[in-house]
Amino acid sequence: MKVLKFGGTSVGTVESINQVIQILQENLNEGRKIAVVYSAMGGVTNRLIEIGKLAATSDLEYLQLLKSVEDRHFAAVRGLIDVKNQSSAIAKVKGLLNELEDLLRGVFLIKELSARTNDFIVSFGERLSTTIVTEALKNRGIDAEYLDARKVIKTDDHFGYAEVIGDLTNELIRKHFAQTNKLQCITGFIGSTIDGVTTTLGRGGSDYTGSIFGAALNATVIEIWTDVDGMLTSDPRKVKNAFTIPTITYAEAMELSHFGAKVIYPPSLTPAFQKNIPLKILNTFNHHHEGTLVSKTASTKEYSITGISSIDDIALVNVQGGGMMGVAGVSAKLFSILAANKISVILISQASSEHSICFAVDPKTAYGVKEILEEGFATEISQGLVDNISIEQNLSVIAVVGEGMKSSTGTSGKLFTVLGKNGINVVATAQGSSELNISVVIYKKDITKALNAIHETFFQVDGLTLNLYLVGATGLIGSTLLRQIQEQKEYLKQRKNLNIRLVGITNTKKMLLDEGGISLENWKEELLEKGEIANIGSFVSDVQDLNLPYSVFVDCTADKNIVQYYYSLLSSSVSIVTPNKVANSGRYEQYFMLQKAAQKHGVKFLYETNVGAGLPIINTLQGLITSGDKINKIEAVLSGTLAYIFNNFKVGDRFVDVVKEAKAKGYTEPDPRDDLSGQDVARKILILSREAGLKLEPEDVTIINLLNDACLNAPSVDAFFEELEKDNDRFEKLLQDAQANDEVLRFIATLDSDNKASIGLKTVGRSHPFFNLAGSENIISFTTERYKYNPLVVKGPGAGAEVTASGVFADIMSISSYLV
Repeated sequence: MKVLKFGGTSVGTVESINQVIQILQENLNEGRKIAVVYSAMGGVTNRLIEIGKLAATSDLEYLQLLKSVEDRHFAAVRGLIDVKNQSSAIAKVKGLLNELEDLLRGVFLIKELSARTNDFIVSFGERLSTTIVTEALKNRGIDAEYLDARKVIKTDDHFGYAEVIGDLTNELIRKHFAQTNKLQCITGFIGSTIDGVTTTLGRGGSDYTGSIFGAALNATVIEIWTDVDGMLTSDPRKVKNAFTIPTITYAEAMELSHFGAKVIYPPSLTPAFQKNIPLKILNTFNHHHEGTLVSKTASTKEYSITGISSIDDIALVNVQGGGMMGVAGVSAKLFSILAANKISVILISQASSEHSICFAVDPKTAYGVKEILEEGFATEISQGLVDNISIEQNLSVIAVVGEGMKSSTGTSGKLFTVLGKNGINVVATAQGSSELNISVVIYKKDITKALNAIHETFFQVDGLTLNLYLVGATGLIGSTLLRQIQEQKEYLKQRKNLNIRLVGITNTKKMLLDEGGISLENWKEELLEKGEIANIGSFVSDVQDLNLPYSVFVDCTADKNIVQYYYSLLSSSVSIVTPNKVANSGRYEQYFMLQKAAQKHGVKFLYETNVGAGLPIINTLQGLITSGDKINKIEAVLSGTLAYIFNNFKVGDRFVDVVKEAKAKGYTEPDPRDDLSGQDVARKILILSREAGLKLEPEDVTIINLLNDACLNAPSVDAFFEELEKDNDRFEKLLQDAQANDEVLRFIATLDSDNKASIGLKTVGRSHPFFNLAGSENIISFTTERYKYNPLVVKGPGAGAEVTASGVFADIMSISSYLV
C-alpha cells in the first residue's frame, strides 16, 4: 500500500488535476495499491476563512466571494468530466455548496463565528475538491470512491488544531479499508469528534492526514505531492541557487519544517516517524523528478549541513533581571505560564549568567504574551527580581540544519563569520546539544541577504558571487575594468569558483540596477535602453535597499561629491574599491572615519590605485608595517606625467616643447598645470604618510613649486604656454647643471625621517634608484629598519587605463579572497 497526498496547487486547476489523474493512472497501471488524500483547491481555504469573517460582520460581500468559489468548482467539473456524465458530479458539488451557503446564512444572521463553526466552514474546501477529483476519476473508468475523513479520523474538540485520537482512528481506518477494494479518495485536513462534530487538524493538516493513513495502513511509503522538486536546501523564492536534497532524515526534516520549510509540516512526520515509514516529497508538475526521500537514515552528504530554513517574521520576548541569577524555578514558571496560555515558542535562548531569558513567538501574539508575563511575574517585578519584560519586533530566524554538523568542526564559526562579513547582526542564537540545528535571530531586513550568503558559503553550488556596483562605467578606467572582468570571467569561474555579477552601473547621464545581473558584454546597450536619469544619491540608496551579500561599490571617477556616500555604504556593509583619491587626501578626520567604518562593519575599503595605478605600493607599505618594520624614509616619483616629461627632457630640447608634446600625446590633463602644480603628487604622498601612521593634513605637505607664479596664474592654457616659454631658460639651466654633475632631474615626493612630507624637483646621481627611469614609469623607495642599507624599490607603469583598471580589479579580487 502506498498513500499519496496532493496539495492545493496540485488540485488547483483543470490542468493540474489532469496531471494528478495521470500520476494515479501510472501507479494503477503498474499494479500498485494506493490511497489518495487531497487538499482544497489552492487558495480556497483562505477564501473560506475570509468569507466566514465577512458573514459574521454582516458584510454582504461574502456572497460575491462565495459565488467566485462556486464558479471555480463548477468550472473544474465542466473541464474534467464529459458533458453526458456531468449531472451526477454537478449535483454532488451543488449539494455541498448549498449546505455551505445555508451555514453562512446562519453566521450572517447571528453575527457570530465560533472556532467550531469556522472548522465546519473550511471543511468544505477539501470536501469539494475531493468530490470533483473522485468524479473525474470515475469518468476515466477508474473505480474510485469518495471517503470523508471525518468518518474515520477521530479527534478531541480543540477546534482549529484538533488532536487525533490515535488508537480509535487507526482501528476505524483499518476497518474501512478491509471492507473495500476501490481507490479511496480521502478528504485531507479534517476529522471529527466522537460525537461527529467537524474539526480541522491545523496547519499542514492534509499532510498530516496522509501520514495518519499511511501509519494506520502500514504503507510502504507516503508520497507528498506539491509544486516543487522535493525539499530544497533553502527557500527558492529567496535563494535562486537552492537545489533538491535527495535524502534527508526525519530529524532533519522536522527541524527544517519547524523553522519555516513549507513543503511539509512537523505534525505530518510524527505518525510516519513512529512507524518508520519513509516519505517522498514529489512535484506534481515534474512528476518524473526523484524528489526527496525522508527516512530514518539518509545517505552521506558532501556538505556539512543539509538545509537552511527560516521564519520571516518573529518577535523576541526578553525577560531579564539581576534577581533571576541562581534562582531556581524562574524558567519553569515562565514556560508554565506560556503553556497554560497555549503560547507556541519558536526558539529559546538563555544567558549563561541566568540574567536573561529570551524566546521567539509569533509577532501577532507578542504584546499579549508581554501582558500575560507581567501579570504572572507581578510579584517578582515588584520585588525587583525581574527588571524588565521587553519585546523586539521586525526580526527573523534562520536555522542551519544537518546531521553532518556532528562530524564537521567549525560549522558555527563558519556561520557567524559569513554573517559578520556581510554586516548581519545576530540578535540571539540557540543550538541544541544534538548539534543538529544552529538557529540565529537577525533583523528582518537582512533575511534574504543572510540566506543567500549562508547558502553560497556552505553549498557553493555556483561558486561565490560578488555583487558589483560601478560608478563611472563609461569612463576610460571603468569601461576598461568591465572589459577585463569580461575577459577573465571564465578563468575566475573555473579556477577560483568565483562569479562577478554586475548589478548596477551609472555615469553622469544614466544609471541602471538589475538584481539579476547586467551583461558584461552588452552593458552599454542595456544602460542606454533601460537606464534611468542618473542620480548618485538614488543609486547609492538603491544599493543599500537591495542589501545583497558580498556587495562591492567601485568608484572609477575623480568626483569629490561621490565621496560623501562612502561612510553610509561602508556602514551598510558594502565594500568600496576606488582609484578616487579625494576621500583619502582630504581632512584626516574623514580618512580616519572611513577606515574605522570599514573595520567596524567587517568590510573592505581598498584604494591601491590611489597612488601608483596598478603598482602594489600601498599593499607593500601596509605589509611592512604589519610585519613590524619601521619606516625611516619614503621617496617616490608618483606622477606618470611628470616622469614622462623629465625622462624626455634632454639637453638641446626646450622644456616648453616637451610639455606640449606630453599634452599632445594625452599624458597630461587638458590643462597641464593640473599635473605640473604637483597637487596630485602631494595628495599621493599625503596618503602614503597616513598609511605609515602619521596624522598629517593637506597643508602639512610642503610643495616646492615647479612653475612660477606667472605660469600658475595665467588666465588660459594658451597663456600658460606663453608664460612657460618665457621661463624656459630656467629649466634648461637646471638640466645643464644636473648633467654637469652626472645627475638627472626627477620630480620627487619625500617623507623624511622627521616625518615631514614634501614634493619638488630634485637631482639624483647614478647610484640612486631613480636615475634609470623611462617613459611614464613610477618608482618608490622604502628605507626601513630592515631595508636600511638597500631600500625596497617598487617600479613600473604608474599611469594608463589598463594598469589602473587592473589595479582596481586586483583590489576586487582581494575582497573575494577575504570573503571566502
